[in-house]
Amino acid sequence: MVRRILISGLALAPVVVALHSLTELGDTTLFLLSALALIPLAWLIGEATEHAAEHTGPGVGGFLNATFGNAPELIIALIAVNEGLTEVVRGSLTGSVVGNLLLVLGFSLVAGGRGEIERWSSFMSLGAIALALALFLVPAIPSWDGNPDRRQIADLSVPVAVVLLVVYLVATVYSLRRHRIVHVSSDEEIEGWSLRLSLGVLGVATVATALVAETLVGSLTEFSRQAGLSDFFVAAVIVAIVGNAAEHGGAVIVAYRGKIKLAAEIALASAAQVAVFLIPAVALLSWLIDPLALGFRQVEVAALAAALAVVAVATAGGKSSRLRGGTLVLAYVGIAIAFLVAGDRPG
Repeated sequence: MVRRILISGLALAPVVVALHSLTELGDTTLFLLSALALIPLAWLIGEATEHAAEHTGPGVGGFLNATFGNAPELIIALIAVNEGLTEVVRGSLTGSVVGNLLLVLGFSLVAGGRGEIERWSSFMSLGAIALALALFLVPAIPSWDGNPDRRQIADLSVPVAVVLLVVYLVATVYSLRRHRIVHVSSDEEIEGWSLRLSLGVLGVATVATALVAETLVGSLTEFSRQAGLSDFFVAAVIVAIVGNAAEHGGAVIVAYRGKIKLAAEIALASAAQVAVFLIPAVALLSWLIDPLALGFRQVEVAALAAALAVVAVATAGGKSSRLRGGTLVLAYVGIAIAFLVAGDRPG
């Protein structure tokens, strides 16, 4: 049922592009349609990546997952950088980490009920996020005084991004060795899409995502104004959820089917991947457009720290329950309210 809805939803992408190019439809409508169109596109990219990985083995498969699995968020971020919406970029990335930690994991535990969570895997993911948060303080603290986008802060962000990407690379290699499996490239043992089809779908879906994301970012400010919301809140909550919606839904469905351990792994690994891979990747790639400073606000740093602490306590015993899940969801609501109250950065 869900799969059919997502497949049908793919038709929204060309509709959004056509409406944006050929009509003078209001920005609010365009923003909402773009947000909806990105959900099935994110799902399609995930599907194509998974099928491609079946042909390439765990090494290249992991690279494809990291690169294309975060494609919607990466594209949205780089387009926003090009538009000069640095607060939107930082807000959406912060919101993605917080959303994965609290909202996705929380709903997964609520859907799955009692079960077990892989403690070692949780520890590794939370440890990676804690490291990223500590390093983010290097450019963030100086940005709290003066222009957060000044060149000095952008320069400080580069070594932080490089260190995190190195950590991500080392962790990925370690994970592949720890979970090494025998990969057989025989076509007889591989079911599903061919490699050519998978890569073709990846390419088309990525281009479509870029076009839809351009419409989303271009209409965000006007949507925020008409809705009476700050750009920061829209980015940190709405855009962050939309960019990961398909993956989020997948985790909850997996948990509902009784695979709580896998669902928790998806949520925590996704949060860690955004913190250790996506954010530094955006920071470095932004130098091809306009250098992005990782000058996260106090409310963003506090939100990341709070989310990390709550999840660490909830998963410490390696057990899951609906009560723990509900607590995580409530914590997310609290942080979302904090984002709403904080509004856009003054000046």
